[in-house]
Amino acid sequence: MCETRTLHHPLCDLEPLSVDHAAEMFPVLSDPAIYEYENAPPASEAALAARYARQVVGHSPDGRERWLNWVIRRRTGELAGYVQATLHPDGSAYIGYELASRHWRQGLGSAAVATLIGELIAHQGVTRCVAVLKARNARSLGLLHKLGFRPGSPADRTAWAVDDDELILIQPAPSRPA
Repeated sequence: MCETRTLHHPLCDLEPLSVDHAAEMFPVLSDPAIYEYENAPPASEAALAARYARQVVGHSPDGRERWLNWVIRRRTGELAGYVQATLHPDGSAYIGYELASRHWRQGLGSAAVATLIGELIAHQGVTRCVAVLKARNARSLGLLHKLGFRPGSPADRTAWAVDDDELILIQPAPSRPA
């Protein structure tokens, strides 16, 4: 299992994902607004629990990727969504996030993703973060720009198999003193 710890921000806590979160997360991830650009809500709470059981293993079947997953818990105690990262041997991390629409435009997504990135850089050896999103997803694009992500190169598009209707954004980790 890949070791994760609870992360704290003034707006929320990021709790390491567990299968037990499925019951509480199912209504969060059933918000149809989340799926405006891609994917679909989980078919059932049981299907979500099965997905979480695969994710909490913490690594891909071949062991080359490490998987880190957290749920976002507001200070009110309510779950709002999740953040996740797939760590690659080259030091890059592919990040993802979803929040229920009632939590959009409140700074929560930026706070959660910034906290995730801080953890990846400070404690996981990540040297750059990568995000792929649908080009029409202005909300997500704004969040990533706010956090310092910039468009990837044509080589990045190829390396990460980005579709024609998608964007790839990269955030290099800050340089560390020698």
